[in-house]
Amino acid sequence: MNTLELARSFGFLANKGADISSNQVVLTAKQNSQLNSLMFTSGLYDATGDFAYRVGMPGKSGVGGAIVACVPNRFSIAVWYPKLNQVGNSVAGLYALEQFANKVNLQLF
Repeated sequence: MNTLELARSFGFLANKGADISSNQVVLTAKQNSQLNSLMFTSGLYDATGDFAYRVGMPGKSGVGGAIVACVPNRFSIAVWYPKLNQVGNSVAGLYALEQFANKVNLQLF
């Protein structure tokens, strides 16, 4: 997947559990809220708290260098950069999401 495909595949997280293309329900609204809460509290390994503080969105990283985050009821976003930091998160991806969140003032808290 490229980052656009990844962001689209996680779009249901920003759309109350419904697929953004077909409006097909993937998760109930409650399940979607629970999943966003889990991502916000544990989605970036040992750096989850730092990500929540700096970026302020639910997110999930992978050891391939991708990070997906969302703003509920608005959009999902994906970044990718293969160099990982000591806890397994994309170095440039973290920086890009922090800069994006600051620039557009989209932090949830």
